[in-house]
Amino acid sequence: MSTALAYETRRLPSRPEADYASRRMQLLRREPYRAAIPAPLASASFSFSSELLAVCDDATRELVRFDGERAEFVAPFSAVLLRTESASSSQIEQLAAGPRAIAEAVIGERTEGNARLVVSNVHAMEAALALADDISNASIIAMHTALLDESSPHPTGGYRTEQVWIGGALPQTAAFVPPHHERVPAAMDDLVAFMRRVDLPILPQVALAHAQFETIHPFPDGNGRTGRALAHSMLRHSDTLRHLAVPVSAGLLTDIGRYFEALGAFRAGDPEPIVRVFADASLAAVANADELADDLIALRRVWHESLAPIRAGAVGRRLAELSIAYPVLNAATAERLTGASRPAVVNGLETLVEYGILHRGNSAKRNRTWVNPGVLDALTAFAERTGRRPRG
Repeated sequence: MSTALAYETRRLPSRPEADYASRRMQLLRREPYRAAIPAPLASASFSFSSELLAVCDDATRELVRFDGERAEFVAPFSAVLLRTESASSSQIEQLAAGPRAIAEAVIGERTEGNARLVVSNVHAMEAALALADDISNASIIAMHTALLDESSPHPTGGYRTEQVWIGGALPQTAAFVPPHHERVPAAMDDLVAFMRRVDLPILPQVALAHAQFETIHPFPDGNGRTGRALAHSMLRHSDTLRHLAVPVSAGLLTDIGRYFEALGAFRAGDPEPIVRVFADASLAAVANADELADDLIALRRVWHESLAPIRAGAVGRRLAELSIAYPVLNAATAERLTGASRPAVVNGLETLVEYGILHRGNSAKRNRTWVNPGVLDALTAFAERTGRRPRG
């Protein structure tokens, strides 16, 4: 089946022309524009090359293998992978933040900037995984709300009620004009029905659903990040990934131009490029995440040897383990995570400083933070392997 878009002519609603300073813009706004009409997918049939299906099978097996082999490391690694996926997905939207900045935002030590937005993306990912059993309009809206409720000036809690466009000051000059908002509910109903199908290989289905979601652009803002979170919801729903969230966005980020070109090809009627991009991104993401897991396991092995004199179950030992998921800690977070008293927590953190596992993050006695530089270095190396330059 072709996924080529149809188009219809629309006009913007009238509004005071004083909103536009130039006469040219006032006149241009009165002109008709073309809005996309997505091809329905719910009952469509697809035929992919045997070579592409073989690549998808290889990628799916690697996802399943990674999820199974790393399940023993799931407690700290799940949180790490959620944040690396969220950071990479945000980077695709030009929202860059480094591992330390993100770790500080997680514990409330950084309340503004891109790192805070990445943490909101983590919340969307958590919602996507929690709602994976219910692929529906309501669950998609819940993912979007988790992403933007804290930060967006746009209302959340439903699909958009206005025309949006990508690039340009007006739809008449835009690079792409998604469907008129009157078409969004029906288009999303069709997409949900497509995502519930069980007769398609999972990676082609995920890729096509993602491309269709980005084409519909059902929200005023946050569509890219919500759409990539939705891909993880589908992978969890299909039991491809039962324990972990493989950072597929990190794989997409290795060649972001190819990702956007594939979305364009999908809209022009060729679905194969976006399927290939998702298969290749999955393979790249697994290889990168395997290396990250090995780095973190090696660090943990060294810590366990260093902490041999400390009794099992001591607060310091527990905090060393927690610092994999929380490479920046403050006393309040450490108390909450361990249930130990403030003196016991501070003593445990300072013990880890003495053993060289943690460093003091600042010189203040109040609001002090403790940093695990080894974990931050591993996360920075992960980001650099994707081509992402961490900041902060």
